[in-house]
Amino acid sequence: MAGERPGAWFGFGFCGFGQAMGSGRGRQVRNPEPLRAGVDVCRVSASWSYTAFVTRAGRLELSGSTNGAAEDCRDAWASEGLLVVIRTGTESGTELQAWTPGSALRGAPLWTQKLAPEAEVEDQARDESGAGSLPLLPGACAYVSPQPPFSWTLVPELQARRLELGAEHVLLLCAAGQVFSWGGGRHGQLGHGTLEAELEPRLLEALQGLPMAEVAAGGWHSVCVSETGDIYIWGWNESGQLALPARNLAEDKKIFTEEGLNEDGSEVNRISGAEDGAPAPFIAVQPFPALLDLPLGSDVVKASCGSRHTAVVTRTGELYTWGWGKYGQLGHKDSTSVDQPCLVEYFVEKQLQVKTVTCGPWNTYVYAVEKEKT
Repeated sequence: MAGERPGAWFGFGFCGFGQAMGSGRGRQVRNPEPLRAGVDVCRVSASWSYTAFVTRAGRLELSGSTNGAAEDCRDAWASEGLLVVIRTGTESGTELQAWTPGSALRGAPLWTQKLAPEAEVEDQARDESGAGSLPLLPGACAYVSPQPPFSWTLVPELQARRLELGAEHVLLLCAAGQVFSWGGGRHGQLGHGTLEAELEPRLLEALQGLPMAEVAAGGWHSVCVSETGDIYIWGWNESGQLALPARNLAEDKKIFTEEGLNEDGSEVNRISGAEDGAPAPFIAVQPFPALLDLPLGSDVVKASCGSRHTAVVTRTGELYTWGWGKYGQLGHKDSTSVDQPCLVEYFVEKQLQVKTVTCGPWNTYVYAVEKEKT
């Protein structure tokens, strides 16, 4: 494309199964490193033990616990139990294929589904954003899941625009910018103010009237980005993934002195030893969406969640990460976990503008371009 600035994909975090991740040395990469094939990649979907890369030419490559490749691929979604691919140029036209990851894309898929022409057009329009639609299926009337029955129907009235799967819950963004959630809720990840499960999609009333542009589901936490660039976050805060004070990150040898609930329903514990002598609070579970401010009041345009970490991209192209950092998935050159948004300095130092971020459970992939010359 004329005028397009040079860009590349970068990876950091867990690579214990040999996932393509920068240099690929050892079990982890703690600082962002360019992927060897990052220039041609346009889609990345990371599961725990392997990663799926789709190139601009339509080639799908698997890296990690399983390896393999296929041509004529438009999108791919990776999970430990299922690899779902949209392929063009088959005998039946454009086709949805579900594979066992260990098959390495050899033999026959588990099942296939021909895509209707109108669904193909809708899916291509959604692809213009640079993000694949999966696990939401083209046509937005169903989604895939790694658990049987693998394909779940959505009522047309939901008008799904984006769908994200956590370990036990589902987030859906509709065409009007409203958010629905359902599934397991024992860590507050549904955002309805309780720890109860929901069997059917339920509107997130706390965000009603605030049009959302992005949703992201972590293992047991959730993130939304509004059309104006605000972040709302809720669920489990075990490793500081909500950017709220976390018990596991509290200083050693602190004595926990008090437990209870805040007025908003969030679980709160307090530890002795705060600077003013009063017990210092920490949040274990946040069952309602909480507004989160980034440093300098930066607006956010993209968000993604790992199992217990969170990453966002600002409107000006900076990357902030926080939460669990054991494998370097925060990109801060160490394995420290943090419970507040921290700028990933690498991209600032390299004069790169981050465009998108995709988190695997224990790692992070980023696409960045050279900053415009001033």
